Amino acid sequence: MDGIYDLGGVAGFGAVEVEADEPTFHEPWEATAFRINLASIGFLRAYNADEYRHAIERMQPVHYLQARYYERVLTGATTLLVEKGVLDLADLERRAGGRIPLALPVRPNPGDGRSEPREPRFRCGARVRVRDDHKPGHTRVPRYVRGRTGTVVHVAPPFSYPDASSHGLPKRCEATYHVEFEASELWGDDAETNAPVVVDLWESYLEEA
Repeated sequence: MDGIYDLGGVAGFGAVEVEADEPTFHEPWEATAFRINLASIGFLRAYNADEYRHAIERMQPVHYLQARYYERVLTGATTLLVEKGVLDLADLERRAGGRIPLALPVRPNPGDGRSEPREPRFRCGARVRVRDDHKPGHTRVPRYVRGRTGTVVHVAPPFSYPDASSHGLPKRCEATYHVEFEASELWGDDAETNAPVVVDLWESYLEEA
């Protein structure tokens, strides 16, 4: 889906500030948030990584922009644990002594109707175009490459299709590709020269150029 999290190529957010000798966690609660999410995926198996990514994407835009990284982690994990019935929101808010903001409800993803491909459709050197789809659910297609044309530079092994797994649909594996785009194809005539961009893309995101 299109959302505030998809900021690739968007201007106006200022310079990226790099903190010297930045610690992994600035405060103890950040480590707790990290452990909660890791345990929920790996130990409880309450949800998968794609569902987690989509939960963060569903955060209210203002909340997303104002939240620090591990606040997003905690919001995504808490949202899913409540939605899956593992935790009760009223009990959590009673313990916290106040309101706990959750992500917006998930919108159904009907799927694209494609069957699991047996062999990769594209080979190295193939010219491909990224489908200009705007689905209501989760996708791993950056907005800035939609509708753009590039060249396949590597065919990776089949991997779980995130648009399906993020919505609890049956697992479907398909080929992934490293697709190289010229900077001018993405950013226009003002783009930096000799600065190609390589993006990992699933086969369902691509069509012949």
